[in-house]
Amino acid sequence: MSSSFQAPKGVKEYVTPRADLFYAIREAFAEQARLAGYGYLELAVFEDTNLFKRGVGESTDVVSKEMYTFEDQGGRSLTLRPEFTASVLRAVLENNLHKQGALPVKVWTSGPAFRAERPQQGRYRQFYQLDLEAIGSEDPQVDAETIAIAANWYRSLGLTRVRLLLNSLGCKECRPAYRELLQGFLRGLDLDEATRARIEINPLRVLDDKRPQVKAQLDDAPLMADHLCGACKAYHDRVRELLGDLGIAWEDAPRLVRGLDYYTRTTYEFDHPLLGAQSGIGGGGRYDGLSEDIGGPPLPGIGFGLGLDRTILALDAENASGSAGFAARPRCEAFGVALGETAERRMFALVAELRRAGVAADMAFGGKKLKGAMKDADRSGARYAVILGERDIADGVAQVKDLAAGEQTAVPLADITSTLKERLAT
Repeated sequence: MSSSFQAPKGVKEYVTPRADLFYAIREAFAEQARLAGYGYLELAVFEDTNLFKRGVGESTDVVSKEMYTFEDQGGRSLTLRPEFTASVLRAVLENNLHKQGALPVKVWTSGPAFRAERPQQGRYRQFYQLDLEAIGSEDPQVDAETIAIAANWYRSLGLTRVRLLLNSLGCKECRPAYRELLQGFLRGLDLDEATRARIEINPLRVLDDKRPQVKAQLDDAPLMADHLCGACKAYHDRVRELLGDLGIAWEDAPRLVRGLDYYTRTTYEFDHPLLGAQSGIGGGGRYDGLSEDIGGPPLPGIGFGLGLDRTILALDAENASGSAGFAARPRCEAFGVALGETAERRMFALVAELRRAGVAADMAFGGKKLKGAMKDADRSGARYAVILGERDIADGVAQVKDLAAGEQTAVPLADITSTLKERLAT
């Protein structure tokens, strides 16, 4: 009988075997981050509410509508993290990581984030992200490096339809004049009261509005790309050149602003066209003023958040369209079937030996007969079954059966581990 309790609405959970894929793609990202010199952070899931108000921006939907905020027993206002960058930067500053070595500080983290949204496919109230940040350097090579790490990860998963959308949001020198120009344009449109209020706080947020009735009026809106200062234009051109040097294709997206207030200069999004309305599977950008906004010293930075949930949906979509996609390593590669008490004891030791050698191994428990144990072997997804009976022990062998081909051979017990490793490698 199942429990009468269920996960809260809008919470995305993963169970085996789906969770094996979740874990595998996370580990694939960890390897990309390691290769580029990024260290791991494990962070608090909730923070002082003001960190997100000051860091993410009170004009954003994230802060104004979507945060899970509560008061603890000490009367403190706390919020479940809706994103990672503000928390990562807070941790870097609190632990003085920017004073302990060469800049930039290069870190990554992962886990759940929380937003009170209307649940739908690819948009959840509890969702999972991979986050990577490079803090303390204002160098276009760092921008290109972060983008390349994400692009290499998508490539390692076998995704072939991912598009990189690229824009620049300028800096404190050129943005004010553009802001006034954009505000003047937006004030002349037929917009609701809430959107008009947003024009006065952060007009770029209006460009991010997904409602058709708003988007239809923005065709002639002035674009930041046409109003960059000389330094920002040169910076953006250099980022694009570097991406070209790395063989990473991009598409100019002059209307791309993303949903958070802290972005400056380089801003980007990874898009997957097979996902429909929720096609954004990751993105990020530069946030050179965020450190000061949360009370820290001037400390430029750039980073991204990649959605694990939507990446899995993208893998599903490409597999459905005929692409090879990405497969998690099986939880079991060799399954032990022992017939008799002496054989069970010997098999238990053999399974431990296989695991020490890096072979994922399991065995039948509970003294099952051959038929039941072989059913367990099939259910395990293992490629090979290792069958051991009393006569086999007397002969010093075990029977290794290829569960796909049905072929079975006798292998000396002393050679079981090396034989399986060799066969699995091919």
